[in-house]
Amino acid sequence: MGAVIFSDVHADAAALETLVSCIRDTAFYDAFGPVDVIVNLGDLVHRGSRPKETLEKVQSLSRTYRVISVLGNHDHAYLNGIPVSGSDAASAYRHEQLRGSPLLSLFDGMPMEWVDHNMLFVHGGPLDLGTQILDLKCWQRLSHESGESFTGYHYTAAMAFEALEKRGIAHMVCGHQHEHACCRKTSEGVVQVDVEFHPASPAAGGDGIRLEAARIPLDLPTIFRVGGCFGPAPEFAYTDFSTFWFIRVAPWG
Repeated sequence: MGAVIFSDVHADAAALETLVSCIRDTAFYDAFGPVDVIVNLGDLVHRGSRPKETLEKVQSLSRTYRVISVLGNHDHAYLNGIPVSGSDAASAYRHEQLRGSPLLSLFDGMPMEWVDHNMLFVHGGPLDLGTQILDLKCWQRLSHESGESFTGYHYTAAMAFEALEKRGIAHMVCGHQHEHACCRKTSEGVVQVDVEFHPASPAAGGDGIRLEAARIPLDLPTIFRVGGCFGPAPEFAYTDFSTFWFIRVAPWG
């Protein structure tokens, strides 16, 4: 079984289309494996100016693939009218135009997390902290130090591993902070691993798109934070639940 994972599109329909072009090419299958499920880790909306096209693309994907989505903090904020920084006037206008659209039914009943193959998928973090907005799992942030913050509760990798172990889960994949990271639980403690990207198979992206990838074996309990799927060099990930790949579109130049 193979899963493509992306997070933090932020209404950038073009970046999502780039991802779709990659995974539909046979070269992607040859380089990584089959795509049996697509996991959206949240934040489809806000900041970008094409929310309608983004939701339409996710809706279209669900007709071809099994798509699993979890709620992001910007999704949560948009649906509940909570002010969040980062959107310019054009973005705010396009999002207000979307109010009342049937496309928003994509968020109906969307969970905060999903578990499969001993792996937790969540936008922010795994902690059960209560119902206050910044304590919700979609608002939590992986950090070197723990504590309350106006951007969401900060938790450490050690805290995450403890929460996962209590649930009998080995691995976690999150997004939220737009930067990839990898933390592993070893016999000597929790260590942060450098994510080293290398060129993927020359044609792995198809259509002239060049991909870079970093391979992490799933032989130890691991936290994976996936970079944002937006802009000219979107990031995403792939796993067959024995190996995890960080993937990014290689910038030209």
